[in-house]
This record gives sequence, C-alpha cells and structure tokens, in this order.
Amino acid sequence: MVEAAADVAKHGTVHLAITLGDPRGIGPEVTGKALAALLPELGGDLIRVIGPAECGGHSWGPCRFEAVDGGAVGLGPGRAAGLAIGRAVELAVAGEVDAIVTAPVHKPALIAEGYHPGHTEMLLALSGARRVGMLMCDEGGGGGEGRSPRRVLLATIHVPLAQVPDLLTVELLVSQTRLLGAALASDWGVRTPRIALCALNPHASDEGLFGSEERDIYKPALAALAGEPWSVAGPVPADTVFKRAFSGEFDAVVAPYHDVGMAAFKTAAFGRGVNVTIGLPFIRTSPDHGTAFDIAGRGMADPSSMIEAIRLAVILARRRGRNR
Repeated sequence: MVEAAADVAKHGTVHLAITLGDPRGIGPEVTGKALAALLPELGGDLIRVIGPAECGGHSWGPCRFEAVDGGAVGLGPGRAAGLAIGRAVELAVAGEVDAIVTAPVHKPALIAEGYHPGHTEMLLALSGARRVGMLMCDEGGGGGEGRSPRRVLLATIHVPLAQVPDLLTVELLVSQTRLLGAALASDWGVRTPRIALCALNPHASDEGLFGSEERDIYKPALAALAGEPWSVAGPVPADTVFKRAFSGEFDAVVAPYHDVGMAAFKTAAFGRGVNVTIGLPFIRTSPDHGTAFDIAGRGMADPSSMIEAIRLAVILARRRGRNR
C-alpha cells in the first residue's frame, strides 16, 4: 500500500499543476475546496492552478494561478480545457512540475475543438509515451479505514462496446498487464504484484460455451506473462473477480472494457476513487467523477475525490522521485 495520508508532509517538496477542466462544471469548485482542505497538509508543496482567465478570481490561497492562451477571456469551454491540459504537460515534460492533477472535462466539448475525446488519449498524444493505461484507484488507507486497496485497470477505454472483441488482443492484454505490474512495483511499492485478468464472457465462457476469447486471447496472454516478476491469474469471471480483489486476494484487476470495470469500481468507491494514468513520464491523477453540470455553481459539489487525487499525486510523485 502507498504511504498513509499522515505521511504526506514528511518527504520533501512536490510541484503540482492542477488543471480546472471544463469551466462550466464543478472543476473550479472542487479544486478550490480541495486546496483549502489540503494546503496545511501539503506544507511547502508548490501548486500551479491552470485554467481560463475568468477563473483567476477564485480564491486559490498561496497557489499560483496561470491563465491559458495568454490570459484571453471568453475561450470556449473545450478549448479552455484542452489548452490547460497542454500547458500542464509542457510543464511536466520540462521538469517544472512533478505531477498533474486534472479536473473533469466534457468529452463532446473537447472533440468540438479538435482534441482527443478524453484525458487519457490526450496525455498519450502530448507526452510522447509509448503506451499508457487508465487505472482507477481507491487506496483505502487515507481515512484510517485500513481496508484493502481497490485498483482496476481498463484494457480498452472510450470505445463502443461492439468494438471491444476486436480490440481485445493478446498483445493488448500482455502490454497492459505489464504496464500495470511495473507501475505497482515502482510507484506503489508493491513488491510482487498480484494481478487478476477479468474475463470477457459470462462465466469465463464455461469452456467455450459462451465465447472463444478466453481460449484464444487470454490463454496465450497468460502464457506470455508467466515469466514476469508478478503473479497473474485468470481469466476470472467478472461476477467474482472484483469481490475477490477488493477483499485483498489481488492487488489489481485488468478489466477488458470500460463499463465492466467502472461499474464495479464506482459502486464500491464512488467519491473516493482516483483515476491514474500509468505509463507517463510524470504522475497524473484525476477525480473519478464528471463535470456535473447540473450542480455546478451551486456550491454543493463534494471535493472528496479531488482531495484524494491531489493527495495520491503527491505520494506517487515522491515515491517516483525517491526511486530515480
């Protein structure tokens, strides 16, 4: 498990960039609330808040506000969000910040401005990384609960369900599992990660009765992963794998498609979950919720997930720094 929250202020300074996401949503609100709650805990950590100029009037405390596009007012929300992400990546690649925390974006607004449909895809394109993974985390120790972490990696991300069987290849399962194992060992400090591959078909196909992917894709993938410095089990049926993992039998689950992983994870961890992009040359985290346009501007947004995203970014950045 990563360091407890009480240890966050003990191991040196971390420079963070926080992007405000779609300015019409709750990103500015939850960011402001989270920073107010965490600044005493973070101590000397230096934080840049990046967003459109009209967000500069918020109370960011001692944090530095950086307006995108030279401070222009009246940017479209998709462009404002996209420019902020681009600026944060520039800072991270240049070594000026150790980690990026991103508030929620609106995918249609990003696409309308010519950007990729989400943070994960944008970060892959902008960072120069060969491959990234979308890992949902609820570490379980931050509130003193002392329970097992919940971690789910999505092998395929924002694609139509009908495309998943074609996209779920041996190479994809192997590469995503290797990416996950390496991240758990290096950034999370898990000595011998235990990873479960969630099956695609009901009952892991019941020996071919309900599909062939478990035989044709999972079996050779597991054979290829047999020599890795972590243990990989599977294919484990979706109706049991998350219960087993969240009870501590596995350190993480690789889910074959978005909703099977996200439905289980958010049912168990909504409001505490953190989205981590693994495989990047820097740390990136995000809260597990969306823009929540329906409650934006009403002062009622819960900052809990943003608090955990900032906290985990600091912890992972410090661990990565110590491991260099």
